[in-house]
Amino acid sequence: MAIRRTFLKTSFAALAIAAGLGTLTMPADAATRGGKMVYARYADSLFLDPVLNDANVDIWVLTNLYDTLLQPTNDGVGVQPGLATKWETAADAKSLTLTLRQGVKFADGSAMTADDVKWSLDRARDPKAGAWSSSLASIDSIAVSGETVTLKLKNPDPTLIPALATFNAAILPQKLFEATPGATPEEKAKAFAEKPIGTGPFMLTSWKRNQSMTLKRNPYYWKAGEDGKALPYLDELEFQIIPDDATRLLKLKAGEVDGTEFIPYARVKELQGDPSLRMELWPSTRVRYLTFYCGPTFKDGKANPLSNVKVRQALNYAVNKDAIIAITTLGLGKPMRSYMSSTTPLFSGQDLYKYDVAKAKALLAEAGFANGFETSIYSLSGNGDDSNDLAAVQQMWAQVGVKLRIDQVDNPTRTARYREENFAMRTSAWTNDISDPSQITSYFAYWPNIHSLHSNWQDKRVDELFEKSQQETDAKARAAEYQEIQQRYNEAAPIVYLYETPYPVAFRKNAKGFVQIPLGNNLFEAAYVEK
Repeated sequence: MAIRRTFLKTSFAALAIAAGLGTLTMPADAATRGGKMVYARYADSLFLDPVLNDANVDIWVLTNLYDTLLQPTNDGVGVQPGLATKWETAADAKSLTLTLRQGVKFADGSAMTADDVKWSLDRARDPKAGAWSSSLASIDSIAVSGETVTLKLKNPDPTLIPALATFNAAILPQKLFEATPGATPEEKAKAFAEKPIGTGPFMLTSWKRNQSMTLKRNPYYWKAGEDGKALPYLDELEFQIIPDDATRLLKLKAGEVDGTEFIPYARVKELQGDPSLRMELWPSTRVRYLTFYCGPTFKDGKANPLSNVKVRQALNYAVNKDAIIAITTLGLGKPMRSYMSSTTPLFSGQDLYKYDVAKAKALLAEAGFANGFETSIYSLSGNGDDSNDLAAVQQMWAQVGVKLRIDQVDNPTRTARYREENFAMRTSAWTNDISDPSQITSYFAYWPNIHSLHSNWQDKRVDELFEKSQQETDAKARAAEYQEIQQRYNEAAPIVYLYETPYPVAFRKNAKGFVQIPLGNNLFEAAYVEK
C-alpha cells in the first residue's frame, strides 16, 4: 500500500520519468523495423470492446489497439504516463486532475480530444455497462477544460489511479462509436468492436473468426522507440488461432510461427534445450483453479451436491496439489494460498486444504455423501495443462467415491456455459489486470458483480467488507478488511485451489521485443523480427 498512497498524493510529470517510462528500454541498433511477426494463440478473441467483456482472450490483446490515460509499468506494480502526461489528486482526495498528452490521434487520423476522454470514462463507469464498472464507481462527475480532465469523486478511492491504467478505462473515439450502426449502445459496441479504432500501436485490418487476426501498425501512434522514431517496429502482426498445444509447438519448431503462448509446463525444459528457440517464463499474477457452481440446483432443476460447503471442502482436501504441480508444471508452480496470487497487494496467505483423504471422506459423510456422487467439468479441448490437471484430479477424487466426467469443449462453448451459469465445474485461470486486490475480489467474491465467478456463491459479510474497502483510505484498516475477505472465502471453498505459475511463452531466436507484464498484457509495440 505504500506505493498506492504515494500515487494518490503525488503529481507525476512526464518529463521527470520519460527516460525510464515514456519509451521502451532497448538499444537503438537492436530493433529491426518493418516486417511481420506471426504469433500463435490458443483461442481467438471474442469481443474487442474494452468495456463489455471479461475474457483474457480479449483483455490481453486490447492494449495493442487501445490506450488508457495511465499505463501499468512493466513490473505490474506501478503506473506511468499514457494518454495523460501527469495527474494530481486534490488535498481532500475528492478529485483527480489529469493533463492530456497533446497531438494524439486515433488510428483513423482523427484527433483525440478531452471530450473523447470524458465520454469513454462515462461509458466505462455506467453501472449497466460490463463487469468492471465498479472499478470507476467512485467517479461522481467528469469536467473538461482545455488540456485537462478532472474527475470529481463521491468519496476518496484508493483504487482509482491503477484503475485508470486498466483495459476497461481505454479511450475510444466518441463520434466514430456513436456513428456506428446499432439501435442500442450494446449493438453499437458489437459493431464497433468488429473494426475497432483506438490510439494503440496497431489497428485491426482482418479478422477470420477462429482462424486468424491481422493487425497493422498505426501510423499515428504517439509513442517513440529508442531510435526516436514512432513505434511499433513491426508493419504487421498476425495472430494465428491454434487451439491444440502440440500443433502450436510443431509450427513454432518448424518456423511457421515466430512465437506462441501458453506452453504446456511439461514441455518447458524441452524447449529450453532447443537452440533455435527462446523459452520465456514471465513473472505473473496467474492462479490456476477449478470453479464450482455453488447454487442449490443446476439449470435442469437437479439438486447440486456442490452447494454444500462440506462437499467443496472435501473435494479440496482430496486434491494433492504438490503432486499436480509436479505432474503439470514439473515444479514450476507453487500451491495457491488464497484465491489471489501471492504477488497481489494485500495478499493474506494460508496453507489451504493440505492433502488429507481421511478428512475428505469424513466431510463427505457429514454432508450425506458417504458413497460419493457423480459430477462433471468443462475442460478446454487440446489443452495439455487441462488434461494433466484433470487426469490427476479424476484419480484423486475416485479415492473418495466422487466420479468426475471430463467434458472437453472449445473456448467459446466453455465461456458461454460459464456466463450462463450452466455448469457444475470448469477449469479456470486468472490474471490480475490491476495492481490492487479490488478487481479479483469483485470477480471472485463480490456477489453483486457477476455472482462470484458465476458460481452463485454469496457471503453478505464479504459483500459488505468489499464495499467498505473500496472507500477505505487507512492502509491498516483496508488490509484487515481484505484479510477477513480472504479468510471467509477460503473457508467457503467456492473453488478448488491448485497453483500459481509464471507465464510460459516461446519464440524463435530472431523474434524479439515481446513483453508480457505480470498483469497479463501482451505488448507487441516494441516487438520485431530480425532479418
